[in-house]
Amino acid sequence: MLQSSFTDLGVAEPLLRALRAENYAHPTPIQEQSIPQLLAGKDLLGIAQTGTGKTAAFALPILQHLSAGRPGEYRTPGGKGDRGERNRRRPAPRALILAPTRELAIQIGESFRAYGRRLPLRHTVILGGVSQHSQVRALSGGVDILVATPGRLLDLKEQGHVRLDQISHLVLDEADLMLDMGFLRDVRKIMVSLPEKRQTMLFSATMPSDVARLARDILNDPVRVEVSPRIITVEQVDQRVFFTDTPNKRSLLTHLLKDADMSRVLVFMRTKRGANRLAEQLEKAGFSTEAIHGNKTQNARQSALEKFRNGRARLLVATDVAARGIDISGVSHVINYELPNIPESYVHRVGRTARAGAEGIAFSFCDPSERTFLRDIERVTKQPISIVENHPHQSATAPGGQKRSKPSASGRAASRRRGASGGSRRSASNGNVPEQQTPPGVPASNGSKPEYPGFSGKRTAPGGPVAGAPRRRRKRRSRNRVSAVR
Repeated sequence: MLQSSFTDLGVAEPLLRALRAENYAHPTPIQEQSIPQLLAGKDLLGIAQTGTGKTAAFALPILQHLSAGRPGEYRTPGGKGDRGERNRRRPAPRALILAPTRELAIQIGESFRAYGRRLPLRHTVILGGVSQHSQVRALSGGVDILVATPGRLLDLKEQGHVRLDQISHLVLDEADLMLDMGFLRDVRKIMVSLPEKRQTMLFSATMPSDVARLARDILNDPVRVEVSPRIITVEQVDQRVFFTDTPNKRSLLTHLLKDADMSRVLVFMRTKRGANRLAEQLEKAGFSTEAIHGNKTQNARQSALEKFRNGRARLLVATDVAARGIDISGVSHVINYELPNIPESYVHRVGRTARAGAEGIAFSFCDPSERTFLRDIERVTKQPISIVENHPHQSATAPGGQKRSKPSASGRAASRRRGASGGSRRSASNGNVPEQQTPPGVPASNGSKPEYPGFSGKRTAPGGPVAGAPRRRRKRRSRNRVSAVR
């Protein structure tokens, strides 16, 4: 069967030249199914795994539409002396792409720059964590395409630096993460400022119920494109789980890092503080390590990503907020140092390796408190994760590890023969008396003397008073005392 080309999809020649420069020969499934629908002006709900080319699926149609139309214009807001009246008119943004993380917004902006290099269109990226002066300056010069994180966009809108009444194309990328990060209120505020007549695209790797409701609210008779099973990890990833205890996780990680094949490793933590602490510990152990999370400034985050990308840092420790924004080829291993408590987050963590059809490996460290998280992940992904047994730091309670076995019949008989001073006994006078067990953690006595002072090895009931121990005197009832006096 012959593969389709971007020409077959109706992509214009200037964009085709840009795609050839990026070595894009054939469209991916999400691109093949989405681009014709978007070029036809349809609203679209796109669901695909990470790393499948969703950005090009919406960027190419937007660039083609905007290059064929005339840019709208508006005047800057008037101030004292109606200075806005004297300012020259500038193009208003006609396309708005909302992204949940700064890294993802930057990468979308880079894609628009690459695909639209031969078109007379301007774009800019606005995001938090950096000074807004350069962003305001870019907006004042006029832009056609605006890529933004919701919080900073609302800030600049309220300050009068950007208007959204000329938007003809709207994209919500990674909508599920946007809602997980609490952006729903900001998104709804932005939606109020947009024209009702527009083309809207919503892309996501997963489709929880919150995203489905949002899609119903903002999309108009959309085409649904789903090129992957619902919430499943990429097949090219070799997934394995190590059962270990939390204090042993760092030792297990350093043991694994002795393998030279682990050349570019992305380590995921649940908390920012944990990411900083682990990065510092690994750096002291001699591993070149960087950390990235929400408390880092944007410059620090970009510096860490660049060092990881060019090989100056072998390890990058990140939190889930960065999972969707890290698009770096050649990540050899993803390590879930701490399992996520949201199963969908596991999908996106693992998706950082095996990009663009390549193979990858994902290791997960699971301590006893995380067993529930692991079960949730396997239930959502609908596939079991291979267990690595007999590693140096295996938990004693791990599946395949040392377990307490049920005593055999001969063992139970021998236990009964030890008598009352042993761990379990059966009354000689009544064979129906239930067995009485040695208290947990207390070794059985050899019959000569109790192992612990004041302990005879017998209990009246589980958790009850020790047999032979002095009983507390109970106060007699008042009427008994009165009766005795009489």
